[in-house]
Amino acid sequence: MSCLVAILAAGKGTRMKSDLPKVLHEASGRPLLDSVLDLGESVASAEHIVVVVGHRAERVEDHVRARGVLTALQEPQLGTGDALRVALEAAPDGDTVLVLSGDVPLLRKTTLDRLLDCVATDAEAALLTAILTEPGAYGRVVRGPDRGVVAIIEAKDADAETLALREVNAGVYAFRRRSLEQALASLKPDNAQGEYYLTDVIQWLTRRSLPVAATVLDDPEEMQGVNTREDLHRVEQVLARRAKAAES
Repeated sequence: MSCLVAILAAGKGTRMKSDLPKVLHEASGRPLLDSVLDLGESVASAEHIVVVVGHRAERVEDHVRARGVLTALQEPQLGTGDALRVALEAAPDGDTVLVLSGDVPLLRKTTLDRLLDCVATDAEAALLTAILTEPGAYGRVVRGPDRGVVAIIEAKDADAETLALREVNAGVYAFRRRSLEQALASLKPDNAQGEYYLTDVIQWLTRRSLPVAATVLDDPEEMQGVNTREDLHRVEQVLARRAKAAES
């Protein structure tokens, strides 16, 4: 199965308090987006990678042009589900779709391989999850009596019982493209943010008894995203530690 990698990189990154697009902020001397592009190129060729741009789109497009990847403009920005729809419209090829975020640079290739293996066998979709002591604002993973994934509920839309769950969505997915396109076409912005949530695709699949797998991260550190300067500092510390370990 051919793989298409969609990298979501359209957000404003307001909490970074900078004019620079969030994905171009540097950690250990490299823009966050470069590390994510490296991950994408570990599983797909450049012509099968599409970067979804939005805020200061021209700046991000200029940055990635030399790498030969596709770009797709999301304007207006109506949520992650809409961003992925824009990506698929720009990229006609790819039976399997791997979804990454441009501000999550710590994932390992072995983790992506585990995720892709799920949809290469019997799952229609697969997502990365983590078990956290303090789940905070992460979307909660709801499982059924058989421990299969039933839904992902965003924290802003969750009731108290759901917020008590400790398994969270890491925001990294693999899908079989055909069912993904059908699900995206059915999405509605029926939530507190008025956006098209990519997480609603999971519920669309499970309601049709299509299998959804969940791969739990051994190291939740891999899912660290960057929304603030403090997050960026944490990512830099991890990268420095990894570099030191590789030298020893």
